[in-house]
Amino acid sequence: MAHGPGALMLKCVVVGDGAVGKTCLLMSYANDAFPEEYVPTVFDHYAVSVTVGGKQYLLGLYDTAGQEDYDRLRPLSYPMTDVFLICFSVVNPASFQNVKEEWVPELKEYAPNVPFLLIGTQIDLRDDPKTLARLNDMKEKPICVEQGQKLAKEIGACCYVECSALTQKGLKTVFDEAIIAILTPKKHTEYFIDESPHLDTLLWL
Repeated sequence: MAHGPGALMLKCVVVGDGAVGKTCLLMSYANDAFPEEYVPTVFDHYAVSVTVGGKQYLLGLYDTAGQEDYDRLRPLSYPMTDVFLICFSVVNPASFQNVKEEWVPELKEYAPNVPFLLIGTQIDLRDDPKTLARLNDMKEKPICVEQGQKLAKEIGACCYVECSALTQKGLKTVFDEAIIAILTPKKHTEYFIDESPHLDTLLWL
C-alpha cells in the first residue's frame, strides 16, 4: 500500500482469460459508462478517489492481457499489488476452468499472500438467446452462482461477486469489496456478495 499525494494509494490488478470483459469492466467503472465504441486490448490504468471510514484513498486500477503471448510480461505488473480480481465470463466455461488451472497458480507464484476476489463477468449474457444457442451447440451451459461460490471457497478467494459492465449491475460492488479485502483482509466470511457493505461516497476523478 503506497502513499499518494494526500491519500493512500491502493493497487488493484485485474487478471483472467482474454475476452472475458476485463477491460470493459474497468472502463465502465472508471468512466461510469460502458465503452460503446473502441475497446483497447488493455486500457490505460486509472485512479479512482474513494472515501472509506472518513479516510481518502486512490484506487489504482490496472488491466492485464490474458493471452499466452503476454505470460512473461504480465507478472511485471504484480509487484506492490494490494488486491487482485480474477475474472471469468459466466458464459465462457473454459475461462471458469482456467481460474483454477492457470490464474490461481500464477498469482500464488508471483504474488503469494495478496488477497484476491473471484469475479463472474458478462452476467447480462446469461439470458441472451444467441449466447445460449452457442453454448448449447457445444453442450455447455452458463456458469451459475452456486458454481462461482464453490470455486471461490476452493481457491481461497475473499468472496465471489458477479457483475455486468454493460448494465453496471454489481459493478460498484466488485470494487467496494476489493477495497474491503485490502482494509479488512481477515473479515471476509461470505463467499457470494449480493449487497455490498456500506462504504462512504465514491468520488470519480
